[in-house]
Amino acid sequence: MAEPLVVEMMPGTALLWRCLHGGPLTAGSIDERDGLGRLPCEEFRDRNLSFLRSMTDTYGACAVVAGSGGRVVGHLRFYPKAVRQLAGPCLGLCLQQASPYGPAADFGRGPFPPLREIEDKTLVVHCMMVAPDDAGGGARRRKGIGTRMALTLAGWAAANGWRALEASAYEPLPAIYETSGQAGRVFWERLGFGLVRTEREAALEEDSDFVRRLRGEAAALGLDPARLANKYIMRLQLG
Repeated sequence: MAEPLVVEMMPGTALLWRCLHGGPLTAGSIDERDGLGRLPCEEFRDRNLSFLRSMTDTYGACAVVAGSGGRVVGHLRFYPKAVRQLAGPCLGLCLQQASPYGPAADFGRGPFPPLREIEDKTLVVHCMMVAPDDAGGGARRRKGIGTRMALTLAGWAAANGWRALEASAYEPLPAIYETSGQAGRVFWERLGFGLVRTEREAALEEDSDFVRRLRGEAAALGLDPARLANKYIMRLQLG
């Protein structure tokens, strides 16, 4: 009998400091190098744990996790828009990349502004990922786990004084989701998010192996290749 799926805010006692690209993680496997490739495991672990502890101590949570049978099979990371802006316009907060695409080594030390001092009380979804299926593990993706995590975030945010959620979305192509944890525009629309604006993602207009893969996926789905570089900013008002 399959273990039930539990979706909850990530507790401060079990911080998920890495992502699920390599499959589900457990308390015993999270610090192993499997699935990390050439990433500097110890360096990223220390940096990420410092950042996640500061976020959790300041705001109560910074991620939603989905677990089953002692394994984390899904996560949704989010940060206050004000914190994202502190990182600078050209920086990212990816936990599995070095700066400038990931947080700087000392960024997690803060201090970060408390909610009462933030004028724009918006949380931004950084990434959302469900672990790929593993041998004998059954299908996990497209089973509603992402929807449950997003709804859990919306309920928690509304109850804790946040006024809105924002998320970036792209065309619904598997390669984008698997690489960046960004869902398609339709996913967010089904949850009540509305389109705020459309931007162009410069990296998706280049001639690279990744973009060529996207073009192949778009052709298979009958999507206009001109839309591949569209980045949709989606927003949900709370309360």
